This record gives sequence, structure tokens and C-alpha cells, in this order.
Amino acid sequence: MGYRTLRACVSDLEASGQLVRIEQPVDPYLEAAEIQRRVFQAGGPAVYYAQVRGCRFPMVSNLFGTIDRVRYIFRDTLADVRRLVELKADPTSLARKPWQHARLLGALWHMRPRRASSGAVQAHETTIGQLPQLQSWPDDGGAFITLPQVLSQDPLRPGLEHANLGMYRVQLSGGQYQPDREIGMHYQIHRGIGAHHAAALARGEELRVSIFVGGSPAMSVAAVMPLPEGLSELSFAGALAGHRIPMVTGGASPVYAEADFCITGRIELDRQLPEGPFGDHLGYYSLAHDYPVLRVDKVWHREGAIWPFTVVGRPPQEDTMFGELIHELTGPAIPSVIPGLHAVHAVDAAGVHPLLLAIGSERYTPQSERRRPQELLTTANAILGQGQLSLAKYLWIAAREDDENLDVNDVEAFFAHVLRRVDWARDLHFQTETTIDTLDYSGGALNQGSKVVIAAVGPTLRELPTRADDVRLPAGFGPARLCLPGVLAVAGPPLEAAEQGCESRVEAFCRAIAPDDAIRGFPLLVIVDDAEFAARTLNNFLWVTFTRSNPAADVYGVDAFVHQKHWGCRGPLVIDARAKPHHAPPLVEDAETTKRVDALGAGGGPLAGII
Repeated sequence: MGYRTLRACVSDLEASGQLVRIEQPVDPYLEAAEIQRRVFQAGGPAVYYAQVRGCRFPMVSNLFGTIDRVRYIFRDTLADVRRLVELKADPTSLARKPWQHARLLGALWHMRPRRASSGAVQAHETTIGQLPQLQSWPDDGGAFITLPQVLSQDPLRPGLEHANLGMYRVQLSGGQYQPDREIGMHYQIHRGIGAHHAAALARGEELRVSIFVGGSPAMSVAAVMPLPEGLSELSFAGALAGHRIPMVTGGASPVYAEADFCITGRIELDRQLPEGPFGDHLGYYSLAHDYPVLRVDKVWHREGAIWPFTVVGRPPQEDTMFGELIHELTGPAIPSVIPGLHAVHAVDAAGVHPLLLAIGSERYTPQSERRRPQELLTTANAILGQGQLSLAKYLWIAAREDDENLDVNDVEAFFAHVLRRVDWARDLHFQTETTIDTLDYSGGALNQGSKVVIAAVGPTLRELPTRADDVRLPAGFGPARLCLPGVLAVAGPPLEAAEQGCESRVEAFCRAIAPDDAIRGFPLLVIVDDAEFAARTLNNFLWVTFTRSNPAADVYGVDAFVHQKHWGCRGPLVIDARAKPHHAPPLVEDAETTKRVDALGAGGGPLAGII
């Protein structure tokens, strides 16, 4: 059955040829992260760093670097976990198909955490400063834990059965933190630990927190898993690991016995310090903002401890594989969670949260009438009310009845399907002055932004142009490049601060397009800083368009109108995806570090033939 320790996993990957060792010293400042990014991009193996400068602990990265390796790591348990998720979503299937669930008795037993009097992780004490000081990007505010498992308990319902295990950002150094005594905790208000912290504050109590690093790989997956209400992450981890998760519960904070490292402490009452900056999953820095401070009580590590890490940055990165695994496990259960919803895809290349694609049913309108989105809008509202899906900015949703073979994972085909059918005068539905991802700065203020649902149903309304040779552009704009059939990237003038708050150049662009201009044949125009870059790859188009725009502020249209407070347009939809003055800076590698990593991939180097 599954690995009980990280070292067991590392040893098995090495024995099966899925791990490479680097014996020469590697710097945790930028170099280790650059290696991880390059190896992941190459579809390479896990990487073991035997010598880490300034630290006695080895590190490992890229454990989850390919979906095939993820499946290998959890090869003994994936099928059972998938059935458990389906059973949780639809308990009646146990009575209808008991033979399919007979083998789940063992998995159900593994879901009960096992209480232990002590753990291997408590073998040695250390300090925060002696842990690997991993910094991934040049302008990060310090060293961070990038694969933490953060455990908190509900002050109103204490006990492991109501505990939350999440992967929240942890800053180990830098800023205004007292070395070895304080670390930063970054989490979003809708997450489980946020509810626990709010309950502790209401009671005038500090919130005790345990942070685990390493142990069974199942614990890392459990920490990022969006689970159904009532299913705890520790239970899920036990099922995925193939054994009960041992937890030491005798002290002030629960401790995962098989972790490689454990930090325990208390989130202080009414005290915050600036946390960040940090290179994040949208491909930009999340800037420094005040977040809670954890007062450190204990730092433990097991004998032979290994520090696992990953790198966050412009997708795709290693966390993409978490998304694929989550889809494999939860995809079949989606229809039972939201009736009428058949599939949903958080598009990784667009930063996950900015763009959702979905397929629903549209059964409300009789076939004899002109079909229009109705049930799709009900489904869309349900999607935007579900956990992390509520962070979406753009939700494109289509009807399965129009194409039974439509696939949300085929992004280009999905866009073509919608753009052939969409009626911009009818099918745009905005939510303004609402919340978006804390890490998304397109809204101009922390947690603030807007959403738009694009719901398309019915017969084809247009054919999509695939050439832009005869397109005329208003003065000051251009060149234009084809991104996808029907989608044109148009280079616009750099956006100046003075342009915001008054009539924008994009509004003037829309008015300048004449009724007979060929550009009207393109249903979607995206104004960008660099049209060549945006059109070079599908990923570039997705990243630029959906991370650099806030729907209510940056969506325009040719022949736009407002009718009964509904905004639409009769010509092409235009998205202003230029960089704005309030946006966070993009992530850029350090050139000298890149040269050093290049040398590791040269002939005779440990990464030769890999990067």
C-alpha cells in the first residue's frame, strides 16, 4: 500500500528510475527553484538535492511533476478514493450498486486518523533559521515553505474530525518577523483556517496551528483537495495513503507523527505584519500586505528528514498536476453536486481562477422556440457559489445538447464552439463590485473585482475567420495577430494612468470601427501590449487575456448599449488586456542563476539530457 514516509517515496522513485540526484551543492536562493522550473518544463524526473548551501537538510522537488508519476505514487489507492468521492456525492449508490463498493471497507477504515503518543517527527528539535531557506524569485520577500500542510482546529468544535488541513503560504524569513520566533501566515478569507481564526478572535483566543512538511505524499494532496462538505482532509489523506494517518494529540497542538518537519505555534491576537512579496501562481508577484503572525513554539524534525518543495509561478507549474489529479478524482461526481452541470475546467494556463469553462444542460426552452440561455444561467450561478470556483472572473458555459462531444479540456475547440454561437447583445451577464482571488490584482484592490458569465446556446450564428490580412485598424493600434479562429490580438498604445477614469482609448477604438470593416467578422478582439507574444501560443493568449483584465472595467464592445441595466454589444466584444498601472509586476528569472543552471544541463552535468 501507499508510502508512510517521504523517504520511502524518494527511495522508490530512485529505484524505478524516476528520480535524479544532484550531489554538488545547490543554493536555496533562486538556484533550486530555477532547477525545478526547468526540469518540470522538460517533463523530467523528481530531483533530490543532496547538499543545500547553508543547511544540513537535503531537499527534493518535482515529486508530482508529471501526471504519470502522480498516478504511480498513488497506484494502490486511486481507484478506491475515486469511488469514495462518488459515494460521498451520491450515498444512494451504495444501496443501488453494493458490489461496486464492497472493497471500500479497508479504505473507510484508513479514513480514521490514528491517535499516537509520540511520533518520529519529534526525534529532534531545531530552529526556523536552520530550515532550508528557499527563495524562488528575485523579489520575493524572504524564504517560504511551498509545500506546507497547515492544520488548525475549530475552536467551537475541537477535535481532529473537524480540523482543517490546507496548503497556505508560510513565510519563514524577511520582512519584520523576529528571526526564529515569528513566521508569516497567508490565507484567504474563504478558506477553512480563516473560519477557525475568526471563531478564535470572537472568543478572544489565540489560534493554535501546526505546520507539517513532508511525510506521506498523500498529505500534500489532501491539503490542496477541494473536498465535499463534511469530509475532512485527514480522512481523505488516510484513504489516499492507504493507511490511517498517525496524529500525536497529547500536546497543545496536534502533530502528524510521520512528517519530516513540524512547526507548532499560535496565531497572535489582533497582530499582523506585512507578508510577501511572493511570486505566485498567476505569473505575477503578490505584493506585501498585512497578514497574521504565527508565534513559533516548537520546530521538530525526524531522523533523516527531507525537505520537499515546489515552485509557484506562471502556469503550467508542478501544481498543474494537482489540478489534473483533482479532476480525475472529482470529475465524475460533479453532476451530483450541481444538477445540470456535466463538466467544469479551471484553465491552468489562465492562472486557474480567472477562467472557467463549463458544460451544462439547456432544457428550459422548447425546441420550437429560439433557444436562449436559461438553465445555463442557473447552473452558472451555482458554479460561482461553490468554494474556490467562486473566485472565477470569466465563466464560459455551453450546452451539451448543442454538441455531445464538446470537451472542456479542449480549450481551443471550446472557444470556437462558444464564439460561433454567442450573441453579445444577450449572452453577457456581469457581477460587479464582488470578490476575486486575493492574488489577482486586475481589480485594483485586494479581493475586489468583478465577474462575467458568457452563456451560449443554439445554432451556429457565424463562421470564424482564420486570416487577418485585410483587417484595418484605427490609428494608434496595431499590428493585429490571429490567436485562435475568430480571436484577434491587437497591439494597443501603452496604458497611462491618466487614461483611467475618463474615456479610454479602447472606447475610441470601438467607435472608430466602421460598419463595413472586416474586423467586425472577428467576434473577440483583445487589446494587448504585444500582439506577437499574445498570439504566439494558446497559453500566451490565455495568460495575457484573463490575468490582465477585470470584466466590469476592461470589457468593451463595438456598438455597445445598455437596455434595462443589461450591457451588451452588437459588434465584436473587446477585452482590454494591456498591463495597467495598478497591476503587480510579472515574474522574471535571474539571468546569472539561469547561467548556473544551464551548466548543470551541459555534458557531464547531473541534469544533462534532462533540461
